[in-house]
Amino acid sequence: MRKNRKLAALTMAAAITLAGCSSEGDSKGSGAADHSAGKDDKAPITLTMFSADPNTQYENMQSPVGKKITELTGVTLKMDYPVGDPKQKVSLMAASGEYPDLIFAKNEIATIVDAGGLIDLAPLIDKHGPNIKKLYGDYLKRLKWSSKDGSIYFLGTFGVNEVQWEPKDGFQLQHQVVKELGFPKLKTLQDYESAIKAYKEKHPTIDGKPTIGLSLLADDWRIAQSVTNPAVFATGGSDDGEWYIDEKTMKPVFHLTRPEEKEYFKWLNHMNDIGLLDPESFVQKYDQYKAKIASGRVLGIIDSKWQYREPEQSLLQAGKPELTYGMYPITLNENFKNKNFQSAGYSAGWGVGISKSAKDPVRVIKFLDWLASDEAQILNNWGIEGVHYKIENGKRVIPKEEMEQRVKDPQYGKKTGIGVYTYPFPEYGYGVKDPSGQTYKIESPEQIISKYSDIEKEVLSKYNAKMWMDLFPKVSEFPVKPYGAAWQINIPQETDGAVIMQKCMQIVRKRIPEAILAKPEKFDEVWDSFQKELEQAGVHKLEAQFEGLLKERIKLWNS
Repeated sequence: MRKNRKLAALTMAAAITLAGCSSEGDSKGSGAADHSAGKDDKAPITLTMFSADPNTQYENMQSPVGKKITELTGVTLKMDYPVGDPKQKVSLMAASGEYPDLIFAKNEIATIVDAGGLIDLAPLIDKHGPNIKKLYGDYLKRLKWSSKDGSIYFLGTFGVNEVQWEPKDGFQLQHQVVKELGFPKLKTLQDYESAIKAYKEKHPTIDGKPTIGLSLLADDWRIAQSVTNPAVFATGGSDDGEWYIDEKTMKPVFHLTRPEEKEYFKWLNHMNDIGLLDPESFVQKYDQYKAKIASGRVLGIIDSKWQYREPEQSLLQAGKPELTYGMYPITLNENFKNKNFQSAGYSAGWGVGISKSAKDPVRVIKFLDWLASDEAQILNNWGIEGVHYKIENGKRVIPKEEMEQRVKDPQYGKKTGIGVYTYPFPEYGYGVKDPSGQTYKIESPEQIISKYSDIEKEVLSKYNAKMWMDLFPKVSEFPVKPYGAAWQINIPQETDGAVIMQKCMQIVRKRIPEAILAKPEKFDEVWDSFQKELEQAGVHKLEAQFEGLLKERIKLWNS
């Protein structure tokens, strides 16, 4: 599963105390606009917010952009990020009935909705949300909770009408590796393995330290990004979280039960057996993983771009672009296609909601509406005119020195505030143009190419490509998914399915590392035991329940 992929590789610098007091009455279907007049739109106000995704760039609104937001809106955001599993924090809020003004709970949002903790935003949007209506357009109906409950409990996260120009996740290999090996074919797991092995044999150490062939990250929920999700990508599936969904029948299966994926994990077992897998893969913490990548001695990783963005920036800042990574469309064998670019349309299963504890919901929705405005979208993506960009011939232009800082400085967001207030708030997607004809976000194809290092351009040219997307199957080769992204479909907390899912994930986090690290002759035995445990936990009952939710989503969105 992704978070924005784009920007959320995030951990919090310091936990901030959650504030918020409860108000009376159940929130469902309430006329939230009656709670407050919200008359003075720029009077100083502090809004509290819980976000299940920590943000290492959060700067307490003390950056130039953060201060500008407060100047224009009067709003100061007081953020609360979870320490540990966000599910515990969400459950505690729901049990206590006390909430911050704003809540971003990701897939745990159903817990808050079921507890009556969020108000229906539909009346507020109708009266105070012109920018919200403009941003979401026809997709606004996708924000409805269900076919039985048409309330809008949150504003969808991720860019609306986004055009994907870069692969988001997959198999990475250092540029120096492919260059020294003469730009070998990189299509299958065997190709990938051969390149890592050949380079590691030539260079057993890098900067005096042992060369690491392939390093994975299994720290808590991040195991999905680096260990389990890639098994789907390598075997012809797209990013649907824990699910593989047949495109013809729309029948979902818990993806780790697929025979094809057994072969993927058998390959990882083999990589471990021959000494190409980092032995610390299943014990290292996220910070250790990032530091290891930043050292330049990790030849290959399998991950989402947002998870290794910061260490890559550190390498660029250190003048070592050859130690950064290219992303390749690796699959189990050439019978599969990598679906990195399959479109999910606009998937609206996560988002920011207003709690029943908010004392001034009108003021809150007006702030969210401002964030959806052209003024805010340009500010949050480009920065401040005259500081982070200038106007030339009526167009926004980022000076070369500023662009270099954007690319290379891991703390750029914290220093400037740029990008800090995009995800998880409402935002236009990559490629969407503002009234001036420029994109709201700076990443157009031309801008993306301009940020490539010289060795990155060289590598791409040797593969007859200008951008990394050119190496992958095109978006037109796959149908648009009628349900969006399945990982955003919430399993109701009061059902057996939620309990079964929790049990299955506990089994996965224990047995997958065990299977990868087992002696090769023991792999089948461990895998078979893993499958039996999933069956005993009720995985097929879970699949049946999820199929019903999937059908409901398809019906709701396509009615």
